[in-house]
Amino acid sequence: MSTTDLPVPTPATAPGRRRGDLILFMAIAFGVSWACWGTAIGLGGPATPDSPTYLPFLLGAFGPLVGALAIRVRRTRRGEPVPEHAVRFRPAALLWAPLLMVAAAGTVLLAAVIGQAAGDTTLSWSDARGVMAGMGGPAAFLVSMAVSGPLSEEPGWRGTAYPRMRATMGRFQIALVLGVVWAVWHLPLFFVEGTVQNGLGLTTPGGVLFAAGNIPMAMLVTCAYERAGVLASIAVHFAVNTTMVLLSVQTPATQALITGCQLVLIAALLATGPRAAGSGTRVPAGGPAGAPARDGGSAAAGAL
Repeated sequence: MSTTDLPVPTPATAPGRRRGDLILFMAIAFGVSWACWGTAIGLGGPATPDSPTYLPFLLGAFGPLVGALAIRVRRTRRGEPVPEHAVRFRPAALLWAPLLMVAAAGTVLLAAVIGQAAGDTTLSWSDARGVMAGMGGPAAFLVSMAVSGPLSEEPGWRGTAYPRMRATMGRFQIALVLGVVWAVWHLPLFFVEGTVQNGLGLTTPGGVLFAAGNIPMAMLVTCAYERAGVLASIAVHFAVNTTMVLLSVQTPATQALITGCQLVLIAALLATGPRAAGSGTRVPAGGPAGAPARDGGSAAAGAL
């Protein structure tokens, strides 16, 4: 949103508010998620719909969304206006979201095909159907994949944390920091029976690659966010998660191939990166030279 849409804070107040919002968001995101997942660990048993472990496991995914909503309430109490994206239709998202979703799914599929050619994994449509059947059928599977991950996380990580960090950091720094934060946030899932992370194991090559893969994944959804806001980051997150689950991608070699394919897509997106709103110049990684720190601008489009 434009800085003209906000009350004009003092130079000392604006960074303080961003920092305070970011700290509060992280505390809530981790507190809610880890409390729920800690409960799931304590209950034991698999995280399946017929198990009492399933509810706290599922609710844990919503920590970032709860944090994002808390920041929205905080903004309202400060008398700050609702961000533009919440009231203004963005047609570009309807174009970019599906295109980026297909491209993101393509990175996983291409890696799996290469892995199969190298003898690392075997693609099976019957296995994919079995995965969907185990979650109640295709419709229930797709709803579950959309809600648990993309919808429960992206309004927080990209819609709330990213624009506040972008005011003072470059996108590569943010991808590294948020990627590490994201990996740490997932840690309890390694101890919840029945999760993908538990199947990989915390100290195995697959587990290490899963954690490291959060960094390029953070960069990929960031590129999508900068193109078309939270809707596009949700689409990319959904595409990667869904394709990996359907193809049962768990071997370290194929995980590494996915990272490589994602890096190629990231490079292509950065080379054709978004332009600053209302201008014909590209937004540099650290923001416009000499520009004041702010919540607005193209990098903050979609911020909660």
